[in-house]
Amino acid sequence: MIMKNILLPTDFSKNSRNAISYAMELFKNELCTFYVLNVQKATGYTTDDLIVSPANRSIHQTVTSQSKEKLKMVIEALEKETIGENYSFHPLTDYDVFTDAIKQTVTSKNIDLIVMGTNGATGAKEVIFGSNTVNVIRYVECPILVIPQEYVFATPKKILYTLDDNDHFSTEGIIPLTDLLIKFKASLKILKIKEDDTITVSEFDDKKQMNHFFKDVNHTFHMITNVPITLAIDSFVQIMGVDLNALYVHKETFLDRFFQRSDTSKLSYGTRVPLLILRK
Repeated sequence: MIMKNILLPTDFSKNSRNAISYAMELFKNELCTFYVLNVQKATGYTTDDLIVSPANRSIHQTVTSQSKEKLKMVIEALEKETIGENYSFHPLTDYDVFTDAIKQTVTSKNIDLIVMGTNGATGAKEVIFGSNTVNVIRYVECPILVIPQEYVFATPKKILYTLDDNDHFSTEGIIPLTDLLIKFKASLKILKIKEDDTITVSEFDDKKQMNHFFKDVNHTFHMITNVPITLAIDSFVQIMGVDLNALYVHKETFLDRFFQRSDTSKLSYGTRVPLLILRK
């Protein structure tokens, strides 16, 4: 059995705890090392604050001490909840820019996957991705599984693999998706979102390659044309009863079309199911 190294960022919110609970269910019966990371924002304090406090103890020491105590409580609870599983937990505290802390941990701990919450508020029709989540998706080169706020774990029996008009099939970085397909014996729905219904030679070749690559998986092909990408995905997920959506995100192409800037200056996407970001 191959061990997986999973990073679980937490700000001790209900949202991040829910994402951690999802991870505990998703990786059942697997050998996993979970790194539970809390990052304190260094820019939230002045230089003088960091140097001294009334008790001759720096704010840095005080804040990290509080973080470590909370992490200890979180891990104790997780260990009790997952008795019998091949899980090990390690607390990590950092005092840095959030994405920098994530990048450093991914490298130093050889992380296979990051599992995190949407880090934002749930609206009537959409989940707003907070800046931390969006920045991790933008700048951290590691597969990421984003769990919508208050989403209750459901065995992923129907998985969606979404390709943008500019995407071409590649097996590079696809292991997180194939692992889920194999573990849960899930069916795969491959969705191509295009501006028109013209079929190119490269798309024909892509379909041929995917047919071969996913030959042992129950898979079907679908295409939606001339519909905004977020609306296309949201509609497909509802109609087809999808449990998880997987896609590659590319800077300045799919990413900017996938996340749309809202009036609140936050990036939003109406995801109803967990979102698996793959990396090439």
